Amino acid sequence: MNKNIGSLSQWQLISLRFNRHRLATVALLLIGGLYTLAVFADSFAVNTPYDKDVRYIYAPPMPPKFSLERGFYADAFIQQIDPVTLKRYYHFTPDTYVPLGFFTRDYAYKLLGLLPTRIHFFGVRQGEEGAGAQKFFFFGADKFGRDIFSRILLGTRISLSIGVAALVISFILGVSIGGISGYFGGWTDTLIQRLIEVIDAFPKLPLWLVLGAALPRGWSNLQVYFGITVILSLVGWTGMARVVRGKILSLREEDYALAARLMGAGHGRIIFLHLVPGFTSHIIVSLTMTVPGMILGETSLSFLGLGLKPPTISWGVMLQDCMSMQVVKNYPWLLLPVLMIILIVLCFNFIGDGLRDAADPYNAR
Repeated sequence: MNKNIGSLSQWQLISLRFNRHRLATVALLLIGGLYTLAVFADSFAVNTPYDKDVRYIYAPPMPPKFSLERGFYADAFIQQIDPVTLKRYYHFTPDTYVPLGFFTRDYAYKLLGLLPTRIHFFGVRQGEEGAGAQKFFFFGADKFGRDIFSRILLGTRISLSIGVAALVISFILGVSIGGISGYFGGWTDTLIQRLIEVIDAFPKLPLWLVLGAALPRGWSNLQVYFGITVILSLVGWTGMARVVRGKILSLREEDYALAARLMGAGHGRIIFLHLVPGFTSHIIVSLTMTVPGMILGETSLSFLGLGLKPPTISWGVMLQDCMSMQVVKNYPWLLLPVLMIILIVLCFNFIGDGLRDAADPYNAR
């Protein structure tokens, strides 16, 4: 392998060094799995994420079990109410169980929004003892008796997609404005850099809150979704612009850039076709490190009631149920979306570290 390393392209060398970064490789696989879950969220959902059922208010998590006699199953529970405090609590009964299996039939949905089906990857086996008598709640239920696991899967679709959508807009703004700033220099560069400094001077969360509060109250959930995407993009492009500007400053006087200018190439062609491709790997690293901030921004706005609102499902909307410490103390499974956020942020940070090390030409590991 070392004998042929000189014949490898830049991207092949980056891929080779990235694969040696174990944490980054595992994180990339996890991110790929989460995006797959987001695309096929309805197929992996166990219960209808929108239906309310007062029989299962704050139902506890039901960990799946396996035995040769029953196969996959979960212990059933009985809901009881304290006659003094009127507090609901659940008592598991190991003698009765909920039969579980793969590729079961449950509520109807459209696969990829096109194909109607009732097949789910995992759920309650119908026609057996216990089936249909009780629902299965892998992560428990919320205050309306809705399945938290199914809602987390649907929330993954919204939270991850809004981060990527905002990232695309930030990429376009950052590369365009940063490229113009670094290429032309002079008063253009000074003006753009002062604008970036003014934007960066504002604390991110208060600025998000102000812009989120400016969204019209009468907007539909789809309009709010795109509004939040634009807000995150308008605040998040400055870091990318600085990276692009610094690289353009160091490359604009290179021989190939001067040759393109002497041959009559336009400024836009030189910037986007000759200079920007020379540091694509650095742009990818910067984009990877930006995604967690976008996801946290959407989660913060939705949690504070200034972003997405029910019945739309996102991790921030789900965390609105955790505003009371008493609720969190009694029903800690409501905080499970926080674990998903932590996992996503760590994965993207590990991928960013791996790409940064792999794109470093002086890194010979």
